[in-house]
Parts: sequence; C-alpha cells; structure tokens
Amino acid sequence: MRTGAQSISYGILVFLVWVAATWLLEGRIETLLRPDAIADRLTYTLVANVGIGIVGAAIALRYILGGATARYRLAGFAPLPRTLLSVVIGLGLGLGLYLLLDPPTTDPVVILNAYAQVFVVSAAEVLVCWALLAGVIRATADGPAFFVLVVAALVSSVAFGLYHFAHSPPFDTLPMVAFLTGIGLVTSVYFLVSRDIYGTILFHNFLGTLGVAQALDAGDRLGSLSTLQVPLLGTAVVSLLILVACDHFIIRHAGAAAAHA
Repeated sequence: MRTGAQSISYGILVFLVWVAATWLLEGRIETLLRPDAIADRLTYTLVANVGIGIVGAAIALRYILGGATARYRLAGFAPLPRTLLSVVIGLGLGLGLYLLLDPPTTDPVVILNAYAQVFVVSAAEVLVCWALLAGVIRATADGPAFFVLVVAALVSSVAFGLYHFAHSPPFDTLPMVAFLTGIGLVTSVYFLVSRDIYGTILFHNFLGTLGVAQALDAGDRLGSLSTLQVPLLGTAVVSLLILVACDHFIIRHAGAAAAHA
C-alpha cells in the first residue's frame, strides 16, 4: 500500500495521461465532429477509453490499493448484491432524470443507440474520475470521514469537468466545463452513496445520452439513430465485458490473492 500522497499522485498521473490521449486522438482533430472518420473514432475509443480509461485505471488501482478488500470496495468494487441493487437503482434514476430534463426525444430506439454510443466513454470517466481519484482519496486520505467524502466529491467532479477541455467543441468551452462539473457532482453523490461503479456508470451514462441527443438534435441529425445501430451496441457490450474482466482478473484477483497469502 502506498502513502496517501503517493497514491493520489499516481491517480492524477493516470488522469493526465488519459486527458492527453483524449486531446491527441479526439479534441485536437475534432474526431467526434467527423462521423465519417471511422478509423480515428475507433483509435480514440480503443486507446483513450478502453486502453487507458478502463484497463489502465484498473491496473493503477491494483498497484495503488494492493489487495486490501476494504480499500477497493471504497473505490466502487462492491459485493454482488450491492452491485445488483445499484444497477437497478442507477438505471431507474438515470432514466427518470433523462425524462425529467426535457430530452429532445423519447424514442426508445434513439435512446438505446445514444446510450450505447456513449457507454465506453462513461465507463472510462467513472473508472478514472470516481473509482481512481475519489476512491483513492477515500482509501488513503486522513481526516474526518465527512471531510474526506466532500474532498473526494469535489476532486472527481472538477476532474470530470476539466477533462472536457480535451474534447471537440462545444465541450471544450468554459461554460460547458462549468456545467459538466455540476453534472459531475450529481454523479459523485450517486457514486459515494452507492459505492458501486456499475450502477454509477449506468446512471452517469444517461446524462451523456442526454448530451448526445441534444447535440444531434441541434444539428438536425437525430434521425441518424432512428434504427438499431449494431456496431454501437456491440462496442458497448464489448467495453462492458472488458470492464468486468478487469474487475475480476485485475482488481478482485489482487484481493483474493492477498487473502490467501
């Protein structure tokens, strides 16, 4: 187990590498504004989100937290019953919030496609900003419990907002970053209460779905998601399987190995 300062610095390092990769592969060349740039979009997804955001964050968590079960549970890797409950609540609250915020569409096919489109990004965001940054702060920081919770919520929310400076317009503007920091606070509350990454991802992803739907509607391109998009659905499923594999073989395997040592 590293010291608190070392652990937090390692988490920040992973965050900075993830942000740099996002800017290099997305924001710098405005990948998400070019629907025809399939190769660039795939490279961005695999390198920045899957490679660094999911796999890289999982490796960092194993290195930082070691095999301490209590510590990786603070990072959101909960027992199965808590995860199942969090998934159900996260889906319900996320969908309810989506519908409450006056979305541009309630077409279930469009919502499903948009949800699948942003899933891999949301998974990376939750792993880096909440499991890694907030989780490590909770597991290593000294001080009153409530104070540590507040610091973890603020750090992860601000990190989530700042990360969007590395994206294509309009997400790289100061008003949008400030707005997304507020969105991050909502996700922080869910994460810190549920203590589960899976339900948090499903909840958080509805906020991303709303953003995608609004952006497509503003560009009069909402109809592009009116039929089931198999590649988008496949990408979401594969990224979920990779996340589960990282959880089982990298995070929890470390805890199981330590328990039998």
